[in-house]
Amino acid sequence: MIPNNRAANFGDMVFMTTTSDPTDTDANRRVKLDAIDRRILRHLRDDGRMTNVELARLSGISAPPCLRRVRALEAAGYIKGFHAELDGELLGYEVSFHALVGLDSQAGEVLAGFEAQVGAWPEVRRCDMIRGGGDFLLRMVARNTSHENELTTRLTSVEHVTTVQTFQVIRTSKHESGVPVDDPES
Repeated sequence: MIPNNRAANFGDMVFMTTTSDPTDTDANRRVKLDAIDRRILRHLRDDGRMTNVELARLSGISAPPCLRRVRALEAAGYIKGFHAELDGELLGYEVSFHALVGLDSQAGEVLAGFEAQVGAWPEVRRCDMIRGGGDFLLRMVARNTSHENELTTRLTSVEHVTTVQTFQVIRTSKHESGVPVDDPES
């Protein structure tokens, strides 16, 4: 059995413990966030490439406890990963669009099958199961309009798909990753 790490946060100190309990899920391992943790999360959300020294300075603590806190936040599931934001147009993807997809059934195996199939397409950048107006909302990219049409045709031929409505993005006026990280006092 693979042990799970548990983080406990006491001021500037983060203590890690290990358990082999299979019921010890991420939800059970959440640490109570204090103001420093929230500052760390905000700074990393906005600039995941900053050094630990810079992160510590901006968060008002020294580097070693800052690194321990980041590791504890990762272990507790608050930080899911780091990535680079790529420019689609420079990489040859001139078209971004959304596809609203309706299925003929909402049975678990039908939903899972659809998610698995479109999840394997590199042009599908996000797949959300939604409520109201359809079953899934996909965010997709295409090299050009012809490629977008090919992808739409391919999507309509997926088993159980009954409707596909696409919306081409003209421009994006706001795109932020992550979620707001508010101080509990505000």
